[in-house]
This record gives sequence, C-alpha cells and structure tokens, in this order.
Amino acid sequence: QVQLVESGGGLVQAGGSLRLSCAASGRTSGTINTTMGWFRQDPGKEREFVAAISWRGGSRDYADSVTGRFTISRDNVKNTVYLQMNSMKPEDTAVYYCAGKFGNIVSSIGADYSTWGQGTQVTVSS
Repeated sequence: QVQLVESGGGLVQAGGSLRLSCAASGRTSGTINTTMGWFRQDPGKEREFVAAISWRGGSRDYADSVTGRFTISRDNVKNTVYLQMNSMKPEDTAVYYCAGKFGNIVSSIGADYSTWGQGTQVTVSS
C-alpha cells in the first residue's frame, strides 16, 4: 500500500510563492505508471482540481484558475510530486491534497483517484 504525505504549506503574502511536495512511501512500486494530481478544498466549498501530471510528465493539466501561475512536476526516483505556486492570490487559500491514480490519462475528477494524502494548509494573506 502506498501512503502520500504532503508538505510545504504555510502562510504567504499575496504575490508570493510556495512549493508543495507530496512524498510517496510504503509500497512505492505501486507508484509506477501512475498519474498524480493536486486538489484543494476550502471550508464550506467543494473540492477543486488544481493540476495533474502523468507518469513520465508528458501530459499535464491545470485548472484555469491556476494556469500560468502553478507548475506541477514529479521526480520518480524520489517518488515525489511537486506543486510550484507563484503569484499567489488570497483565493488560493485552501487545504491542498495530492492524489494518485493508476494509468497515464490525466484526470481532473477526484473520484478517479484512489489514493489521497492528508493535506497541507496553504493560506494567502492580502
């Protein structure tokens, strides 16, 4: 079984940057040929897709709200996925979750992902 642990969240001013990491542990052979995604959820709101990346990074998808500001990447040797967040806005405030699914088709649908981390809080002050 694979466990996902997010880190890198915190408080940042509007216009600033943060880099989130999602490290896989446990049966990491289970991460082979997986698509990884980032989602976020603010209290009182529905979970929202942020970005996804295929196993070799050839396919990436972003929510319109973060395109041009956020970049998803992965290091399969380190079993880690990253989310670089630049030009951050107060509306980026949320708990950010990473998730994994088998296969190389990137998806923005949370129900397609079978493994989830516990989340890391990101707060952007105005």
